[in-house]
Amino acid sequence: MGFFRPKCRTLHLSLLNLIRFLLAQSSNLSKSLWTPSLPSSLLSPLPDYLQAVDSWLDVLLPRIKPRLYQNGGNIISIQVENEYGSYSACDYDYLRHLLAAFRARLGPDVLLFTTDGNSAAELRCGTLQGLYATVDFGPGPNVTAAFAPQRLYEPKGPLVNSEYYTGWLDYWGEPHAGSSPAQVAQGLQDMLQLGANVNMYMFQGGTNFGYWSGADYKGRYKPVTTSYDYDAPLSEAGDPTAKLFAIRTVISKFQPLPEGPMPPATPKYAYGPVPLRKQGEVLELLDVLCPGGPIRSRFPLTFEAVKQAHGFVLYRTRLPRDVWDPAPLSSPPNGVCDRAYVLLNGEYQGRLERDGQMTLNITGQAGATLDLLVENMGRINFGVNASDFKGLRQNLSLDSALLSDWLIYPLDVDSAVTRGWPPPTPQAEGSRARLGPVLYTGAFQTPGIAWDTFVKFPGWSKGQLWINGFNVGRYWPARGPQQTLFVPGSLLSASAPNNITLLELEGAPPRPFVLFLDRPLLNQTVSPQAGTELPPP
Repeated sequence: MGFFRPKCRTLHLSLLNLIRFLLAQSSNLSKSLWTPSLPSSLLSPLPDYLQAVDSWLDVLLPRIKPRLYQNGGNIISIQVENEYGSYSACDYDYLRHLLAAFRARLGPDVLLFTTDGNSAAELRCGTLQGLYATVDFGPGPNVTAAFAPQRLYEPKGPLVNSEYYTGWLDYWGEPHAGSSPAQVAQGLQDMLQLGANVNMYMFQGGTNFGYWSGADYKGRYKPVTTSYDYDAPLSEAGDPTAKLFAIRTVISKFQPLPEGPMPPATPKYAYGPVPLRKQGEVLELLDVLCPGGPIRSRFPLTFEAVKQAHGFVLYRTRLPRDVWDPAPLSSPPNGVCDRAYVLLNGEYQGRLERDGQMTLNITGQAGATLDLLVENMGRINFGVNASDFKGLRQNLSLDSALLSDWLIYPLDVDSAVTRGWPPPTPQAEGSRARLGPVLYTGAFQTPGIAWDTFVKFPGWSKGQLWINGFNVGRYWPARGPQQTLFVPGSLLSASAPNNITLLELEGAPPRPFVLFLDRPLLNQTVSPQAGTELPPP
């Protein structure tokens, strides 16, 4: 809550968004993990779900109340729901429950509001008397028309764009999204000339560190990149962009700008190449990565059923018979969520992928060990499919015969990396790279500085990166558009070696190394069909 404690005589007023169950482009845990036994319809007023909401508000809102404006603080209003009108439930009992919960804990004076898309249909299901209705939209040619739906529900109050989109998010495998500085600045000027109130989303880009990047569903599963740069006025690294200066120019037409120069960009440093060495295959490290041992089940269990929020779960069974001729290992549609890396007796066979390849031909003897390392690529956080359970969600079959008797290993890679587990003796630098899930390590020292940097993955396929025990996020240069991960200088040591751990899931380059640069590469997309680079948008 330190963000809401003013540290100087100037009071920075805040609009506080507390209930973003639905849209943050981060991995959605509000339903599938915390209340996994509920039906798939999201945000219905079922007792278990509402009890979870109330328990959260019982903890949070007493901490907020002293910081309300009427109590001498800087919070002038609080958002209680976000784009609920985009959902088919249209459940006013749920909204009434939220309104009563906030009023009971915060009192009658605080201004409570909702945000929805700027259409009459969305506002119809997302608003409620007693909650001020605001809208969200990006740059467009006619802001009067854009605000017209809000005026239907709030004929006398202020016009409010609670999320003025300054850019957009990126999905793996698609070009880097964005909007021009001139377009964003013109939209802002049009709204200010209309006397409207504007909150920019995003004003500064960010990073989905660790496993926190989420996903959308737009006819298919669309996982979000680690970078949430968003083409925002302040970049992912917090640096000013041309868009910020265009926005400042518009604001200067309506009120004086702060005196003094703009803060400069933070210094960046290209630390250069760092060689990595193979430390061990995931299958060799199960005792370390899953110290509690496996869970036995006749048929597969989801991540949620084994209380695994993020990351990876290994599913293991044995071939029930000899398979001399290639036979299909198959999953039903959406049976694998989201990617499964398949190994037979430790040899990498390929992958099964949601909305992609769902059959893989294999051969082997009866009793051969079949492993599937399943990766959660991020839960869907918007739309009707927001109950996004992970793992092997349905039974797999081999040549149409169901596979059974599974050992299920929920992997805790982060804890092992953080405590610096004693790995196997590293192989020599430049040793033959092996396909499939393998851990690599390395270290580098800086020239006495700890500046922000960006790490590139030449020749790597897909995986996860840790630096000094911190989970920096997913890399996937083969799919793009993001080619580098942002590494804040606060993660680095200026005096001690900086340790790198890398989990490669498919295949490392012959000479494994990573490359630290002084600038990001966010817009290089490789077509999975043709293997060719797509031009920037």
